[in-house]
Amino acid sequence: MSGVATYNTEHLIRSEIWSTQLKEVLEFELQGTKYVDMISEFTDGNVINIPSIGQMEASDYVEGEAVKYTSLDTGNFQFSINEYKQSGTFITNKMKQDTFYLDRLVSSFVPKQHRAIMAGIEEKVMSVGPDGQTPSDYNLINGAPHRFYAQGAGNVISPQDFALAKYSLQQAAVPMQNLVAIVDPSVEYQLSTLTNLVNVSNNPRWEGIVRDGMSTGMKFIMNIYGFDVYVNHFLKKNITESNNGQSATNGVANLFFSAASDVLPFVGQMRQAPRVDSEYNKDYQREEYDLPIAA
Repeated sequence: MSGVATYNTEHLIRSEIWSTQLKEVLEFELQGTKYVDMISEFTDGNVINIPSIGQMEASDYVEGEAVKYTSLDTGNFQFSINEYKQSGTFITNKMKQDTFYLDRLVSSFVPKQHRAIMAGIEEKVMSVGPDGQTPSDYNLINGAPHRFYAQGAGNVISPQDFALAKYSLQQAAVPMQNLVAIVDPSVEYQLSTLTNLVNVSNNPRWEGIVRDGMSTGMKFIMNIYGFDVYVNHFLKKNITESNNGQSATNGVANLFFSAASDVLPFVGQMRQAPRVDSEYNKDYQREEYDLPIAA
C-alpha cells in the first residue's frame, strides 16, 4: 500500500499566494490650488507684467488758492513662468511578460503621475507666502506683524494667534470676507487639548468637539475668530528663526489670509497643460511614460 507522507510533499505546497487585488497607498488631500488666481492671458512668453493702481491723495482746499494736483501712483507686479515639472516612469518588456497585473499597472501610471505633479504644486503654493517674506523679521505692515511666532507656551499655537492674524490682516486693508487659516495637523491637536476646552469651561456648546473632534475631513467644524480653518500636510516645515529675543526651531509656517474672490493670496498659471508622452526605448527594452507641465 502506498501513501503520501507530509515530509516529502514540499514541492506540492504553495507557500505564498498573490492576491488578484492591488492595494492603493493612502494619500493626503490637496486643496492649495483653489486659492490661486490663475492667469488666463499667458499664451506665450515667459514673463507677464500686471500693473497696479495706487491710491489718490486728499488735501485741504483754501478758497482763492490753486487746487493741488498729485500724480496717481502705479506699480508693476512681474510674474514669471520659471518652473517645469514632470513625472516619468517605465515598464520593461520582461515585466510585461511576467506580470498578470499589467493592465491595471499601466492604467495607474497617468493618474499617479498627475497626483505626483499636483502634490508638488501644492507644496509650492504653501511655500510662496513664507518664501516671499523676510526671514527672522516680523514683516510689519502698518505696525502689525505678518510673520510671527506662535504665542502659546513653547511657541505652540493658541486662539490668541488667530486674533493677532486677523488684526494684522485688518492693518493691511485686507477684506474681512472669506478668512481662511491653513494649519498643520499638530495645530488641531494643540487646540483640541486646551485645558479650558477639554473641561468645557470655555463654552458648554464645545462639548460636541470633545465628543466628535474638532474637524471633519480637512475643515474645522467651528470658526476661530472668523477664520475657516483647514488642516494641510504640505505647509512649509523645518523653519528655524531668531528675532527680537525669540527663537524657534523646526517650525511650521501656518497661513492666514482672505480668500475673497478679488484678493486671492496666490497668482499662478499652468501654461502647458499636462499631457502624456510615451515612447519605446529600444536600448533599455522598455516603454517609457512622461507627464510634463510648465507652471
